[in-house]
Amino acid sequence: MKNILVIGSTGQIGSELTTELRKRYGGEHVVAGYIPGAEPKGELAEGGPSAIADVTNGEQMAAIVREYQIDTIYNLAALLSVVAEQKPRLAWKIGIDGLWNVLEVARENQCAVFTPSSIGSFGPNTPHELTPQDTIQRPKTIYGVSKVCTELLSDYYYTKYGVDTRSVRFPGLISYVTPPGGGTTDYAVDIFYAAVRGEKFVCPIAKGTRMDMMYMPDGLRAAIELMEANPDKLIHRNGFNVTAMSFPPEKIYAEIRKRVPDFKMVYEVDPLKQSIAESWPDSLDDSAAREEWGWRPNFGLATMTRDMLEKLSIKLLGKQ
Repeated sequence: MKNILVIGSTGQIGSELTTELRKRYGGEHVVAGYIPGAEPKGELAEGGPSAIADVTNGEQMAAIVREYQIDTIYNLAALLSVVAEQKPRLAWKIGIDGLWNVLEVARENQCAVFTPSSIGSFGPNTPHELTPQDTIQRPKTIYGVSKVCTELLSDYYYTKYGVDTRSVRFPGLISYVTPPGGGTTDYAVDIFYAAVRGEKFVCPIAKGTRMDMMYMPDGLRAAIELMEANPDKLIHRNGFNVTAMSFPPEKIYAEIRKRVPDFKMVYEVDPLKQSIAESWPDSLDDSAAREEWGWRPNFGLATMTRDMLEKLSIKLLGKQ
């Protein structure tokens, strides 16, 4: 990777990924792509070049790729699961029509492309425990349907045109930097904010509902390390199961209470979020990622909880 375009650079993953890529490759080599109304601010704006990069406008993206001599595209444009269910046509337009544009630009300009998939690409008929790398994928949400199409279309462009496409199936990503924005797993971020603020947490996911999760620093590493991996070793490409931990709400609550003993949580289950959560895996088998490009997470539940509480205390309360 020499010159990189991050599409969706101001989003939940993109804002942190853009910053991390600039640390590794130099600010001038990473272009922060954004849509009007979501302009980069602060460090993101000052750390390197930025440009309007709307995935629904292929000519616009092609012009950016040529201007900055881009060789690698991180395509993070997508609606999150709950929002996508409320706006299915827009979810398809951004996630699939937009991906087609990205892949065409990549084909014409010899770019590598990372477009993340998700645990949402699985469905209720998928094995829920240690979900295999290769298994049935019949999701019941537009978010999941679009992610399956993402994987298949990315593979198609690799096999037919030789476009270097790669992706991981992200579990829920937990971060103290960017507030959650409409995902089923976002409760696992919101719970930390409530704990640090001394508020009672109202959990929208039922007790006992396990989902795979990952701390954002590991998620960023997964995306970057996959794109840096030797292509000769990659068998699956789109997309790799990756995971770090799996837990139900009561387990993360108990872990937080070890450090915040007075913290309280009650359940008020959101039917939409619960139905989506129940269709997703309880845990993933990520052995293919481990074998093909050396994937290993650095954070488990305990180490993530300690770091989240420390970082959020500084962010929200100014406590060192």
